[in-house]
Amino acid sequence: MKSGGRWWRRRTVLASALAGAVLISGGGLWAKDSGLFRDRYCWDAWQQDSGARFLGDDALGKSGSERSAVESGTPGADGKTATCTLTVASSVPDDDSDEPIRFDDRVTLSYGPVPEAPGKRRDWIERYFSGTASPLPDGLDGLVAEDRAMLILPEPCDVRGRPSAVTLWAESWGDGHLGKRQLSIGIGDLPDVGRMLLGAAEAGMRKAGCAPDEPLRMTSPMTRVAERPDSAGTPVCRIPGATFDLGKGSRYEEQVGVVDDRLQTCSVVWSQRGVPDEPAAQFVMAATPRTVAVFDGLPEGVEHGLVRTSCVDRDTVFYVRIGSALSGTEKSDRRVVAGFAEAAGRRIGCEPTTEGRGTTR
Repeated sequence: MKSGGRWWRRRTVLASALAGAVLISGGGLWAKDSGLFRDRYCWDAWQQDSGARFLGDDALGKSGSERSAVESGTPGADGKTATCTLTVASSVPDDDSDEPIRFDDRVTLSYGPVPEAPGKRRDWIERYFSGTASPLPDGLDGLVAEDRAMLILPEPCDVRGRPSAVTLWAESWGDGHLGKRQLSIGIGDLPDVGRMLLGAAEAGMRKAGCAPDEPLRMTSPMTRVAERPDSAGTPVCRIPGATFDLGKGSRYEEQVGVVDDRLQTCSVVWSQRGVPDEPAAQFVMAATPRTVAVFDGLPEGVEHGLVRTSCVDRDTVFYVRIGSALSGTEKSDRRVVAGFAEAAGRRIGCEPTTEGRGTTR
């Protein structure tokens, strides 16, 4: 009886241990499936395998791939721009060298006010109001492309009169026997990049203490409106009066983006295989309060490439930046600015004057 009792107790203990192991294993599987053990990045804005290609296993397809994130600053701290860089590092054999080619694919997330200095502000506008980008739906003031995205945040997040924005910028750096080379890369499909952008905005606004009561969400489908890039024509971007000396064998390409009553964008770049596109000219019409605020503080007038008008009690700006390669005489550049303002204004039923600050005719 005593030996039988000991056997029974051992069997009971073993059964309990096995049951506990099953529960722990099942709980672990549940936790993995529910995301408890997935990596999180950039102020907890993003989670591993949460939609966009860059966050999933596909981005780790090359040998020795590793994903890591480095945060610099905290959103809202002292009104400065905070950044987080999410990197996938990998390497592949180089047929022309004993050393492998090392790649750093990066997505840089930034949260903070638009740049204050006019030159840096124009560079920022050039990057994120690109003709490659399509607008966010549901009245959100933002643009999304496969390699970049931008969202202008609500007014409570402004910093000393400048609107704050969340931006994403993707690039790849290859380091091999030819030296370092930079190329653009895709983060994911437009809806996935849009959701990444809104997730970053939500996390940033919570950290900064300016999040609205209702989260910013996309409920409508994300539609690609940006046209395919094409050789720049005359006039460029189909804008009357926007004529430039493009030269023979031109590598200039134009990219028509958004064309509606809220926003119009078009970019002209010098395109060459194997190197990043070089900006050559940009055209933007903006007619929503938050988007117009991005241009506040920039010098105005056709000589500065910025015409502002009021159309049906709605502030509207017409912005042109012409790079040095395409810039002609001051008179010809002013004519291009005035032509764009008048053509875009006429399209939305608002014809601005182009002398100083515009007014509705």
